[in-house]
Amino acid sequence: MERIHSTAIGGRVGQTVKLAGWAQAIRDQGGIMFIVLRDITGTAQLVISGELLEAARSIQLESVIEVVGQVATETKSHSGVEIQVSELTILSMAEPELPIPVVEKSDAPTDQQIRLDWRFLDIRKPEKALLFKVWTELERSFIEYCTEQEYIEIHSPKLMSTPSEGGAELFEVQYFERKAYLAQSPQFYKQMAMAGGFEKVFEIGPVFRAEPSSTPRHATEFNGFDLEKSFITSHQDIIQEEERLIVHALTNIKTKYGEEIKRLYQRDVHIPVIPFPQLTVAQAKEILGKLGITSEKEGDLSPEEEREISKYIKETHGHEFVFITEYPASVRAFYHMRLEDKPDITKSFDLLWNGIEITTGAQREHRLEILIRQAKEKGIGTESLQFYFDFFKYGCPPHGGFGAGPERMIMKLFGLDSIREASYIYRGMKRLTP
Repeated sequence: MERIHSTAIGGRVGQTVKLAGWAQAIRDQGGIMFIVLRDITGTAQLVISGELLEAARSIQLESVIEVVGQVATETKSHSGVEIQVSELTILSMAEPELPIPVVEKSDAPTDQQIRLDWRFLDIRKPEKALLFKVWTELERSFIEYCTEQEYIEIHSPKLMSTPSEGGAELFEVQYFERKAYLAQSPQFYKQMAMAGGFEKVFEIGPVFRAEPSSTPRHATEFNGFDLEKSFITSHQDIIQEEERLIVHALTNIKTKYGEEIKRLYQRDVHIPVIPFPQLTVAQAKEILGKLGITSEKEGDLSPEEEREISKYIKETHGHEFVFITEYPASVRAFYHMRLEDKPDITKSFDLLWNGIEITTGAQREHRLEILIRQAKEKGIGTESLQFYFDFFKYGCPPHGGFGAGPERMIMKLFGLDSIREASYIYRGMKRLTP
């Protein structure tokens, strides 16, 4: 007999079915036992009696069991049905004492660090599994949009001889008898694809940042959704592309999981209206100043400023998203193109969603002589970047793109307090296990 999931039993009253999953709850009432079996789709109530009782009484919470039984109507069950078990097999017995509860008490939640220590138990909770079901749909939608728009998927190397973003946020590794670095982004190789004539590319892959930070928004290893497009006229072309992509993804997520997100997280999935609001950095600073928010960074936004400007946009525009554009060259990468009439301002942007940056993007500088000059202005040794500069020697079209962080997107979609909850396995300054 083929196993079915718990959510499939509703229309099978009178039929014999096979289920398998975890023993989430056990009630022994003497001559009869009730077990709540949980699988990836939901739960089912099992009724056990007679000669099966002895075996059932040995089962510990969270043991993995398999049962065969007849589906019967039971109005007191949440699904309206139950399984009257005729066969019971213990596939894997759990130890008696769980290190963390799988069914949490709302008035006494387990400490996050302890839950991360036992992450495989933590993600057994239906609300945690939902995060990664939605992540799957988010990633599927990203791929779907890009392939429908005829983007080519690439997979760039994560071991590099030269830092991809510059700065000190690098993990250095021993590569035979020389040094290598874990990639901070696929940026150089996305641009190589533009020089190679691919015109439009996307990539999903790991990103490594040696950031000495333990904030709720930072991780040392995370995932990146990256996109690059040729023959653009400005960074606004990339902004419009991302707007369409986000609407596409959120529409799919709302259709498939909107009700479940509402039930488990009490949150509605809002489909944003295009175009998203935009502010230049200068405009954002002016608004923040009028709101009495002290500026910590002259050309950039602090986390507090991101939260406050997002709050302002929500109140004035009714929008969860806002693009912040035209960052000073002093706070942007050397390869960002600059405004023709303002050479100290870049054609760049960040996208904020409900108070946190989820995307950084820009039009790239494709003119070799300017690119080299901008690298020198940043104090970057051009010799180590020669392989990168070679991309632009033999014709490279105007191009731009962005990198987005799905962990932060999941964090904001579900209203989570920390990126740790949105990461399957979190990596930070003090966490290399499990």
